[in-house]
Amino acid sequence: MLISIVAPCYNEQDVLARFHEEVQKVAEELLPLGHDMEFVYVDDGSRDRTLAVLEELAGRDPRVRYVSFSRNFGKEAALLAGLRHASGDSVIVMDADLQHPPRLIKRMVELREQGHDQVIARRTRTGDRLTRTLTARLYYRLVNRLVDVELVDGVGDFRLLSRRVVDAVLELTEYNRFSKGLFAWVGFPSTTFEYHNAVREAGRSSWNLRGLLNYGLDGLLSFNNRPLRAALWLGVTLLLCAGVYTAWIVGAALVHGVQTPGYVTIITAVTALAGVQMVMLGVIGEYTGRIYYEVKGRPHFLVKATNAERTKDLIP
Repeated sequence: MLISIVAPCYNEQDVLARFHEEVQKVAEELLPLGHDMEFVYVDDGSRDRTLAVLEELAGRDPRVRYVSFSRNFGKEAALLAGLRHASGDSVIVMDADLQHPPRLIKRMVELREQGHDQVIARRTRTGDRLTRTLTARLYYRLVNRLVDVELVDGVGDFRLLSRRVVDAVLELTEYNRFSKGLFAWVGFPSTTFEYHNAVREAGRSSWNLRGLLNYGLDGLLSFNNRPLRAALWLGVTLLLCAGVYTAWIVGAALVHGVQTPGYVTIITAVTALAGVQMVMLGVIGEYTGRIYYEVKGRPHFLVKATNAERTKDLIP
């Protein structure tokens, strides 16, 4: 069985050689068991020597295939490119910063041989800050009440996919991609095992608070239209409240006569309603923006250098 390792890379010059050394060791251990391996690296427009390191690795190891983007298109695009270039019977998606321990590859292969199409590594939150752990749990509890797929806390992109799962994911061609949700949406028999969180070997993470918030918003909006439905019901609720309030004002005027309107009440009502309208416009704008990007039909990425075969997203 051929196993493809797909590893997106962004400014990973300091750790990439060490990562490749570790996965090579695993490949040597799996070879006597009848498993060959290829390594598909995707340089997501790195600003350091990541591409040069990949070229050096490819020169020493013929199993290395690399794709380098013309600029930074994001991790979702890098994952898509890696899956498109992977030719293995099974594909393992993992980060190149060694936060996804290569030693777990053997465990994944063993579970794959038991008939699972997806073998998912779920990291524990040991060592995380309490605020981050609580925020993550709150997010997943909220999002799973809204989205059409189940997202599990601690489950990310680190997983093994069978060929039929990879083919199914590649059939999903939407521009706004949320791979964690796509993997859950395609289904197929899966199993999960836990591993302890590992620290980053070198360099700095490219994720910041803004990126995490945007990623969380993508997960919320990519698999449901409930925010739009909520806008409808909120409008109906406000309309009913306005009707009740109007009836109360008219009744009070008939009984007690016309009184001086309350300035604070008017300002509060106008401000609150304006805020609600802006929020609802923002929700509608998010969905409209996604439609805008979809209908343009632009490629997910452009490639400036590769030693792999051309794909339909490569510059003509």
